[in-house]
Amino acid sequence: MTLGPGPQLVWGPNAAGKTTLLEAVVLLALGRSHRTVVESELIRWGADYLRVDGVVLAAEAADGPSSDGVALDVSMQVGGRKRIQVNGVPRRPAALAEHLRTVLFAPEEMLLVIGPPTLRRSALDQLAVPHDPMYLSHMATYTRALAQRNSLLRSIREGEADRAQLRYWDGPFLAAGAAIVATRLRVLELLAEPLTAAHREIAPAEGPLTLSYVTNAPQLTGESPQDALTRRLAETADKEAWNGTTLVGPHRDDLVFGIDGRDLTTFASRGQQRTAILALKLAELDLLTILDRRPPLLLLDDVFSELDPLRRGHLVRRIAELPQALITATAPDDLDPDLRRRAHAWHVVAGVEGTRVEEGEA
Repeated sequence: MTLGPGPQLVWGPNAAGKTTLLEAVVLLALGRSHRTVVESELIRWGADYLRVDGVVLAAEAADGPSSDGVALDVSMQVGGRKRIQVNGVPRRPAALAEHLRTVLFAPEEMLLVIGPPTLRRSALDQLAVPHDPMYLSHMATYTRALAQRNSLLRSIREGEADRAQLRYWDGPFLAAGAAIVATRLRVLELLAEPLTAAHREIAPAEGPLTLSYVTNAPQLTGESPQDALTRRLAETADKEAWNGTTLVGPHRDDLVFGIDGRDLTTFASRGQQRTAILALKLAELDLLTILDRRPPLLLLDDVFSELDPLRRGHLVRRIAELPQALITATAPDDLDPDLRRRAHAWHVVAGVEGTRVEEGEA
């Protein structure tokens, strides 16, 4: 597919492959899926490997081929390693985002306000990565140290290990955990103004929307995130040994959506929840535009059917301002009529020999 400027409407029946197309774009932008952490699930049933190739053109050349395009390539094999290349040179996943930044709005994110904390932590981590080049490294270190601590704590509970052995992993756990918390807090500060503005635009009659960080290691006066985490780790040491698991740290923290100081989960209607989530996505769009001095690629996976006409209208106006956006829908009638008039249409057709994409009117 050669995608031109403006809205790109990808439509077709359920299970035809629309989400797979957006997932391929996410793979080129992040080096991983947004839907699963089990990468073998990305490979087509019965196949041995997958490969996704894309060329990102400069904004001024987005309406046609260009020799200035950056070639991105992600491939995986069953039981093998993932390979990432930029212009034919092996790179780490973080290098992909330098060339292709995305904001994804998918149906599963409609549970962001009232769903489990892991959804909100994942959303915040996604926001944090562009603002801290070491964030993914800190996450990897923290995850490894956490796994080792938990394994040792289980052994301590069973009387097979000594508490002194935890000290080896406490160092990287505290350093990486504190760095994660510090970046999360900084990103929430940056997000506050765009979030308030986006929510005011969509729901001017409601109070300001806020996002608050809820941690089990709150900082006391004069404490740094690492000081707070160190203190709480000492306070919960006996309980950890009894439970056989790490009880404090950013892996247990949460976000709370609020309006006028009230937790949205306690009173918000379905419409208010969706307004908050839409405002968050528009704020993310604004924040990345400021960071990169150009808008990211907006990916909308069948979300228009989840929004009422008023919210659809706000989203359509934002889409019209972007250099490019990819939008999926089961049927064009699900979309705002103005967006249909503006969009270039692609019909996804599933067949016995595989899926094909036909260019044409919606």
